Order: sequence, then structure tokens, then C-alpha cells
Amino acid sequence: MSTNSSASMFGWFQIVRLGLIQACLGAVVVVTTSTLNRIMVVELALPALLPGFLVAWHYAVQMVRPRMGFGADKGRRSTPWMMGGMLVLGAGGFMAAWATVWMASEPFYGALMAWFSFSLIGLGVSACGTSLLALMAKRVPDERRAPAATAVWLMMIVGFAVTAGVVGKLIDPYSPQVLLQVSAGLSVVTAIITAVCLWGLEKGSGSTQAVEVPTHESNERLQKQDFKAAFKEVWADPAARTFTVFVFMSMLAYNAQDLILEPFAGAVHGFTPGQTTQLSGWHHMGVLIGMLAVAGAGSRWMAGRLGSVQAWMVGGCLFSALATLGLVSSALSAVSPEVLPLKANVVFLGVANGAFSIAAIATMMRLAGEGGAGREGTRMGLWGAAQAAAFGLGGLLGTAASDLAHALLGEQRAAYAAVFALQGLMFAVSAVVALRLRPGPAAPRTPMRFDSPVMLKGGSSS
Repeated sequence: MSTNSSASMFGWFQIVRLGLIQACLGAVVVVTTSTLNRIMVVELALPALLPGFLVAWHYAVQMVRPRMGFGADKGRRSTPWMMGGMLVLGAGGFMAAWATVWMASEPFYGALMAWFSFSLIGLGVSACGTSLLALMAKRVPDERRAPAATAVWLMMIVGFAVTAGVVGKLIDPYSPQVLLQVSAGLSVVTAIITAVCLWGLEKGSGSTQAVEVPTHESNERLQKQDFKAAFKEVWADPAARTFTVFVFMSMLAYNAQDLILEPFAGAVHGFTPGQTTQLSGWHHMGVLIGMLAVAGAGSRWMAGRLGSVQAWMVGGCLFSALATLGLVSSALSAVSPEVLPLKANVVFLGVANGAFSIAAIATMMRLAGEGGAGREGTRMGLWGAAQAAAFGLGGLLGTAASDLAHALLGEQRAAYAAVFALQGLMFAVSAVVALRLRPGPAAPRTPMRFDSPVMLKGGSSS
């Protein structure tokens, strides 16, 4: 490997710019998966299965993430892929709004256009999101990875919240013309913000630390290699395979709870719709606390004194499993939620979820570079595809398991307890998979860093 002084590591100014791009990505997605969902079901009285299929389809399209990452690797620059992905995403978002309006008069053709639009949304998210993570893996210093991952994801969450609030006010009272105007405006604004944030981003940064780039011989090999060969090379790495399994299992368990937690609180504990919404808010607050805790533990001021990134991953999954067992107990118990605090259980679950999620992202950014320069995008694409598959299947698995348990057991409490027990088992399996990755041997008299190298048992670090 050689180094390139112009390709210096990112400081916080560059990380915040990437966070703004992530917020723009989230802003377009939240309108298509939330606002349009509600309009289809409520204003247009269409079957809820339709938006459910469209959201699942946009996750299915994201199976192309490894190919998108390979394209960014081969081009050696992420900027064109991020900008192009945002433009495709914006076009897909506007077309999805147009398709929703069209469904009022032509349901079949509107649904067909919506399918095409959500295909574009999946492609745009894949190109922009994968390249953004690959760029962070290449250019964010080791000691900033956990805080940087937290910052970027928090900015995406802020993008969700702000966009949902602003768009909600702008389209109230609802009319098709206003929906189209707001959707078009959002696509244009996010494209402009992305372009400004990307301007000169890959030309340099405020740090003088050099980043590894491929040698001339390595560059020639990468340029000649096709995607199939590159993917096989990445998949041949035991650490990459193990981490792929971890991402899929942990995200599957994480997403499976989303669609049944509020119905559980209402059906078993008698919560009102407003109370179940607040309960979901408490869960998200817990996720935020868990994210911030990992960011603090991974900062240079802590210097690994609060544990390694692997410890936070394993611990987060184990505590998530413990929290789901608390939900099992809550489902089976006849004690009221005031005596058996459901809210505290949900907050605890959120903290554990947030901790392992951010720890996994920090690990993802580090492992992306362990296969050598020029493979970061392909690796990120592989793990992004695993996450998308888990998100797409998670909601389906959670609701299907709930329906099946209700049919077989014939009683709500036992049915929900069985589903939460299954999720707890998936979290426990995720922790076991994460344990297969362990910190590599530290140099003598060198303090362990938060994101020290990891390798498989019996293997060597990259």
C-alpha cells in the first residue's frame, strides 16, 4: 500500500457534511414510507397491504448495494455515486407522490408507477448510502469512528423528525396539488444541500494524517477485476462473512419488534393509541441514550476504559435479549403495567438496541478497511444488503409470527410472549456470533483503543 498526502483523514467539519447528506437521504425516505403510506390508506382507502409491499420492495431493491459499492471502489471516488444516488432518490420520491395522486383516479396504473418509483428510491438509497459509509470507512480516523457514526445517525434521525413535522404542516389540509409541490420542493432542496456538502469533500480535509490508497499494481488489478470476482474475494474473508451474519441476525431481531410493540401494549395492557405512541417515543429515547453512551465510550477521552467496541456489541445484544424476556414476563403476568413498569422495560430495550447498533456501525467502518484499500465499498455494500434484507423481513416476520402464535395458542398473552421469546433468542444468537470476533493482540505497553483490530478466533488480523 502507498499513501497519498492529499487524501487526508476527515475532521468534524467533513463528518458533519456527511451527516447532512444522511439527513437529506432520511428526509426523502420518511415522506415516501410514512406520509404517502398514510395517504394511500386513509385518504384513498386503499388496502394497507399496498404501501406495505412498496416499502418491502424498496428494501428488496437494496440487494444491489454490493454492486453499488463495487462501482464506487472501481471509480475510486464516492462523490459521483452519492450525488447520483441523491438525484435518483429525489426523482423516485417525487414520482411516488405523483403515483399516489394518480391512484385516486387510476388505481392500477398509479400502483404500477408507485412500484417503479419505489424501485428508484431503493436504488438511490443504495448508491448514496453505501458510498457515504464507504467514504467514512476510508477517511474517518480510528478514534472518531464511534462518535462519527453516532453523529451521522443522529443527524439522519433529526432529518426524519424535522421533515415529518414540516411536511405534515405544509400538506395540511391535504390536497393533491400541495402534495406534489411539497414533494418536488423537498427533492430539489435535498439535491442542492447534497451538492453543497459534496463540493470539494474528497479533495482534502483539516487533518494531515495520510490515508492508504492502492499502489499502481493494485490499481490495475482492481480495474481489471469484475464484480463477481470482487464479491467472491470479500466473501472469502471469514471476518466479513461472520459480520454479515451478525448484521442480519441482530437487525432482524431489532426490526421484528417494531410492528408488534404498540399492538402488544394496547391489546395486553390496555394502552390507548396516544399512550402506545408515547411508548414508542420512550423506546426511541432509549435508543438515543444507548447511541450517545457508545459514542462517549469510544471517544479519545475515554481511551477504551469503558470497554471495546466488541464488548458493546455483545453486551447490547445480550441486554436486548434480557429486555425482551422482560416483555415476555410482562405478557404473561396479570400484574398491571403500573406495578410491572412496561415503560422502564421499553426504555431499557431501547438503550440496549442503540448501544449494539452504533457499536456495529463503528465495527462496520473499521472492518471495511481490513480487506485492503479498494474494497471498502464492496464490503459496505454486502453489510448494507444484509441490513436491508433484515429490515424487509423483520416486519414481515414479527407480524406473521404474531398472527401464527395467535392462531396456534388462541390467547393474546401467550401469543405475544412466544413472539418476544423468539426475538430474545435471535438477539442471543447475535451475541454469540459477535463473540466470534475478538480483539487482536495489543502491542506491548500500548493501551487498548475502543476500536482495536478484531479477527476471528484462530485467524490473523488484517
